[in-house]
Amino acid sequence: MTNRHTMIAWMEDKPGVLNRVAGLFRRRNFNIESLAVGHSETPGISRMTFVAEGDAREMRQVQTQLYKLINVTAVQDVTDVPTVNRELALIKVNAKNGSRSEVMQIVDIFRGSIVDVDMETLIIQIVGPEDRVESLINLLSQFGIVEMVRTGRVAMVRGSHDRAAKQETAVAGYKNGNN
Repeated sequence: MTNRHTMIAWMEDKPGVLNRVAGLFRRRNFNIESLAVGHSETPGISRMTFVAEGDAREMRQVQTQLYKLINVTAVQDVTDVPTVNRELALIKVNAKNGSRSEVMQIVDIFRGSIVDVDMETLIIQIVGPEDRVESLINLLSQFGIVEMVRTGRVAMVRGSHDRAAKQETAVAGYKNGNN
């Protein structure tokens, strides 16, 4: 059965690493639905969260192939693990005269915030689960979305999980020059 899988990979901050990871997906003919990369808690290590569609066997194959990339220190499929998932969206919406207060009320209900005000538009920021972001976007579309950007999913495993021990080992190996 094909599912959306959320995977996290930790990799060295080196030029070309992201390109090699993307190339791996391209060669395997997988589409990356969302991708978010940034610094991790460990200097020199970046954390990549990506969502891809495939069955469990295909995702295990991707995980195995990622491990073979020299700059990748750890990989985890967190699809079936309790996680906190969030997405950030910035949405520029038409908000002229009478509609401005209505837009502001909707944003408040969704616990979003107005981060820029113009005579004709508002820029809204929302951080939350993807379904909440999607619901706000659907409601705001009636006012006219001028521009929008979304980060894609970022995820973190809840509580303590065997992932922490795996990450400590990967980071220790990196710091000791073993990777």
